[in-house]
Formats: sequence, structure tokens, C-alpha cells
Amino acid sequence: MKKSIICLFLCFLVIGCKKNPLDITPDGKISMKDVFSDQVRTEAFLNTIYGFIPYYYTAYQEWSFLAGATDEAQDAEVGNNPGVVWDWITGRLTPSFDPLAAGVDGTVNQYPTFWSGIGYANIFLQNIDNATVKGEQFKSRLKGEAQLLRAFFYLELVKKYGAMPVADKPFDNDFNYTGLKRGTFQECVDFIVKDCDAVIANPNMPLRITIENERVRFSKAIAYAIKSEALLYNASPLWNPTNDAAKWQAAAAGSKEALTALTAGGNYKLADDYGNYFLNNADFAVVPRDRETIYERRSAFPGSVMNVPSKGGIWKLGACPSQELVDSYDMQATGEPAITGYEDADHLKPIINPASGYDPAKPYEGRDPRFYATVWYNGALYDNINGNVHTVATYAGGGDQLIKSPPNRTNTHTGYYLRKFLDPKLPTGQDQVSGWKKYRLAEIYLNLAEAENEANGPTAVALDAVNAIRRRAQMPDLGGLDKEALRERIRRERRVELAIEEHRFWDVRRWKILDKTDKLVTGMEVIKNPDNSFSYKRFVTERRNAWQDKFRIFPIPIADASIVPDFSENQNPGW
Repeated sequence: MKKSIICLFLCFLVIGCKKNPLDITPDGKISMKDVFSDQVRTEAFLNTIYGFIPYYYTAYQEWSFLAGATDEAQDAEVGNNPGVVWDWITGRLTPSFDPLAAGVDGTVNQYPTFWSGIGYANIFLQNIDNATVKGEQFKSRLKGEAQLLRAFFYLELVKKYGAMPVADKPFDNDFNYTGLKRGTFQECVDFIVKDCDAVIANPNMPLRITIENERVRFSKAIAYAIKSEALLYNASPLWNPTNDAAKWQAAAAGSKEALTALTAGGNYKLADDYGNYFLNNADFAVVPRDRETIYERRSAFPGSVMNVPSKGGIWKLGACPSQELVDSYDMQATGEPAITGYEDADHLKPIINPASGYDPAKPYEGRDPRFYATVWYNGALYDNINGNVHTVATYAGGGDQLIKSPPNRTNTHTGYYLRKFLDPKLPTGQDQVSGWKKYRLAEIYLNLAEAENEANGPTAVALDAVNAIRRRAQMPDLGGLDKEALRERIRRERRVELAIEEHRFWDVRRWKILDKTDKLVTGMEVIKNPDNSFSYKRFVTERRNAWQDKFRIFPIPIADASIVPDFSENQNPGW
């Protein structure tokens, strides 16, 4: 931790300003006084903090999605090239090796990155009040951004590693790290919420960004999103083992506050078209086209990694949606789940809901429209491009066929291809350009639905929140459910609404169901019959070894555990 902050701060001194700050004094040194006595350097310092926000999307090693490390998908690199997902599913996580730290971009190594972001934010906040910045309102906004960045880094840190020391000031050079103590998860969340509340109360923080050249900057809306997510995680079973109702009440109140503030006057609202929403970057204007995105992280490493083989130009496939994800989509006409579970441990014998209208001989007909916006399946029509409609053919012998053995990088491993995020109208080989929606309004609706149901049961507030999401997708409302039944439906709703968006990885951990979801993934083998009909056979495509309880929370890296006695004495469970 100490080493990371010092080294990265030295990098800031070299590259943080247009003019090399090392040239401003005869001995080549620059002090904090020098930095904060100049507005350009002060802003450059804040920009450096923003630089620690990690990339998501395909930023992991070999342009993989995190979804490949969940039951949402199998990564096409598995069986072809050792990499981040293979290392993860084979259980190689240890205190000295984090498979998910490998990536196209160095910020994927999140432990030192998050601590560096916190350290820089603390330095900034210690100095900003006395900084030479024109206008108290502008100074107040810079301070609010630093507070919110600190809250962001803390939330990302504790989601992954559990409770950490609460540090609201920079560590001095002579700080005694041997005396550093881990706080509780509640204390960390209280600290995060305190920063968010300060930003929410700050009149100089804009609710949303309306200028294109400020797209990377944090807004007040992000404070509401972070607060909502932090309180929900704090109330969840992993961090609320006694099911303290007060935590659920706080989570419900935080998300309700967020929705009330964000949707007032139509400032934020759900996009009309779920599928098209993910194909476009957020725009920034006083009256924007996109009012759902709260924060978008543009990818520094876009890649033309996904397609279907018969369209040509494919380099590597990335995430192949799993049969488990496909099974999670309801039937549109009835609003009922098609598949409610499995009779066997290998998920080869689905439990079909007779009230749903699902036909196993026509498994892709009549599903939730979000299914068609997320998954390419056998028979799917690959959008009308200049009058041409391509029919996806994953059946044996088809142009997009499943290849089970030996697998390759370009053909599906599961019988499905990823549709979400991918614009089929882009010319072959052109990179996908849409940014990663880190926070969006739909998540806050779902946070409220879950927290309200756990706090007060299936109230109108809980149902209105989840049904707002379903109505956007043209799905029937939920109703007439008890608390337990609504809990299950809300979890299903999160799964389909937020599919492949890196929520599932954390949701199954905070719900403590990792051992039920991550032992394997399955696919669908499709056979074309002589009469041109199709037969469907489920198969296990991948067995995994990262589902035990210890994988709910990442181990504290061994380097820090060796420096801080409290870390080694209170290492995370199982490590």
C-alpha cells in the first residue's frame, strides 16, 4: 500500500502537468505547496486521481469479459490459451496471485490501484481548501469530485476485499503501518455514505454532466448511485449475517432518495429501447438523448473480438452466453419463468414451469425481449444490413456451429454468441465503440426493489420499482407474490437486466449462493433433422473450482499482509 502510493505519486510529478514540474526549482523538486499554489497543477492532480478508475468491459487479459468467470458465460479463450478466466475457474486465486489482475490495462490490478486513488484523494482533500484556485464555487466542486472519487475507490475495494482501514488523511512518510487496523464493513460503508452525502449536499456539484469535454468527471448523480450500491451491499447476507432489518431499511431509504432526486423533472429516466441503449455512447448536453447512464467509462482498448463466424472478420469470440443465462429469461406472454431450476446437479434436466407457456421444442420463442437483445441463438436474425438478413446457424454443420472439441477462439463453446453491446451494423473488423455503463438508472430501481422487499415485504414501493424495469422491456408486471417469491423474482430480474455488466460476479457473493451457481456452466447442442426441424441437447461445457466459500471475498495480497500485522492476523476467511 505504502509503496504503491509513493511510486505512483512520483509518476504524477513527472507527467501530471503540461510543463515538467521537475524543472521549476534548481534542485528539480516540487512540493505540495508548489502543486496547490497553481490552478493548472491543482486540476492536473485531480485528473491523476481520475486516472486510477479501472477499465471494465474487455479490459481483462486477452480482451475477456468478467462474465466468463460467472455462470453467465464461458470465455472462448478457455481450452485455447491460458489466461485470466482459465486461471480463475481452476481456482488459482491465492494471496500472492490474483487472476483477475491480469489485463490489457494495468489498472485491472485493483488492490494497489484503489489504494493509490484513495491516497491521492486524501492528499488533494488535505490541500484543496488552501489551494490557489479562482472562485470558491469551482474549488468546492473540485473538492466534491475528490470526495466522490474516494468513495468510489473505497466501495470497489471493500466489495472485493472486505473491510479495510478507514483512512481519511494521507499516510505520513514515518507512518507506522504495523499499527494499522482493519475497520468493520459497516464502518467502511458509513465512511462511503458520509462522502456521498457531502457531495449530495454540495450546491456546486452538478447533478449531471452536460458538456462533452467533462464526460469523465463525476457528478452528484454518481454520489446517489454509489450510496445506493454501498447500502445494498451492507444489508446483504454476506455483510449482514444476522439479517439486521435496520440495514435493509437504510438501503431502501438510500435508493428511494436516489430515484426521487434523479428522476425529478425527467433529469434521468430509463431509455426506451433496451437493446439499442448499449450500442451507443452517452451524450452530454443540457437536453441529452441518453438519460439513463449515470457514469460511463470509455474503453481505452476497444476490440473487434465478437461476431459470428459466418459473418467473417472475427478475431476472437470473448464471452459465450451460458444455458443458465438463457434459462433465466421469462416468457413474455405470461411473464412467468420458463425454467425454475434443475432436477440434477449438472443442470441437464430443467424444471419447466407449466404455467409459463415454454415449449422445449421451440426454446427461443416468446421469451423476454431482453433475451433477443443479449444473445444470438440458432435461428436468430442478425439484423437487416443493406437489405441482407443473416440467420445465425449454431447447429452441427451450420456456418456458426458449436465446436465442442477441440474448441477454438471463434466458434461458440455453448451454442450461443453474445449480442449485447455489439452493433451488427458496424463494418466487419471495426471496433465496437460504445462505452461501459458503470452506473445506470436501472440498477437503482433494482436496488430499491430488493432492499424494500427485504425491509418491508412486497410493498407497492418494491413492486413499482421492479415493474418499472419490466415495463421498459415490455414484460408483464409482477404481483401477488409473498416476500420469498418476490425475492427470487427480483434476483432473476437483476440477472437478465444487468446481464454481462459485472453485477452477477458480485451479486452471487453478497447473496452467499456462490456454491449453487459457480460449479459449472452448460450449453445447448443443436442438431438439424432431415425435415429441417431441430433437436436440442444440453451438455456440460465447463466445470469449475472457484465456488467454495473462501472465494466470496478475495484474500488480502500477501505483500500487505506481511507488512501489516492486523492483515495477516485477520486475513479473509479461508486464506
